[in-house]
Amino acid sequence: MTPVDLDDLVRLLAPPPGLDMSWQDQALCAETDPEAFYPGKGQTPDQALAVCGRCEVRTACLKYALAARERYGVWGGTTQDERRAMWNETDDENEGCAA
Repeated sequence: MTPVDLDDLVRLLAPPPGLDMSWQDQALCAETDPEAFYPGKGQTPDQALAVCGRCEVRTACLKYALAARERYGVWGGTTQDERRAMWNETDDENEGCAA
């Protein structure tokens, strides 16, 4: 196994430049068990979705997740499958816009 350079890891995990992250300070998920937002096999995202349903920054969170292409977990009241469908729809629409 190749050792990972810490600076490279930080760059990989950092949000894309220019994305507004100020909403995180008000997110209800910060007060909830993080495992609820990353359900394992056979578990449902229901607890996380319920938290998102009460969260005032859900829309900002979803915008971030879509822009950052967050592939795992519950973000902005959506599951990874729901976001994947949104990306596919957007990608299909953008294909027709190529010059």
